Amino acid sequence: MIVGLTGGIGSGKTTIANLFEQEFSIDIVDADIVAREVVEPGTPGLLAIHSHFGNDILTPQGTLNRTKLRECIFSKPEEKQWINDLLHPLIRQRIDLLLSQTTSPYALLVVPLLIENGWHKTIDRLLVIDVSPETQVKRTCQRDQVSEKQVRAILTAQASREERLALADDVINNDSALNQQRKQQLLSQITELHKKYLALTQPFL
Repeated sequence: MIVGLTGGIGSGKTTIANLFEQEFSIDIVDADIVAREVVEPGTPGLLAIHSHFGNDILTPQGTLNRTKLRECIFSKPEEKQWINDLLHPLIRQRIDLLLSQTTSPYALLVVPLLIENGWHKTIDRLLVIDVSPETQVKRTCQRDQVSEKQVRAILTAQASREERLALADDVINNDSALNQQRKQQLLSQITELHKKYLALTQPFL
């Protein structure tokens, strides 16, 4: 059984996914990590990007210059589309492979843009990490050292809070700061969800 885990920027997806892994040894496939893997040196993804954009797209160490790539596609929709057409199938292929190799009773597929990219149609259950837009802005500004304007632009490009909640099978509210008391509350919620997911895995065994 595949449980999709998603939430907007700054919602705490990684924190909660890690708790599932640490407490219950649940296998995690993280789309952000896969997206980096498919453009590592020597991969078909990076070779194609290098061929398309030229030497400027690489750092002196031969890795992808992400800042330069953002500049190349920021104001050119056709270049952004080219990148998406190249990378999305590679990411999907790698994720399918990793999911096929999981051994825990169910697997967590962590995808930031799960709803936006239609992944919710391919999973068995959707867990949404829900926070207010105000919390998202505050956390992301602190974490990434970016302006509020930038964060709000990202929020506009993502599915709305209402859209995510409308599709959710399960919801964890993660608005509060992660102190020891809050961590215990999260663990209690995660434990209940784990029990539920174990019961739901029976038809898959």
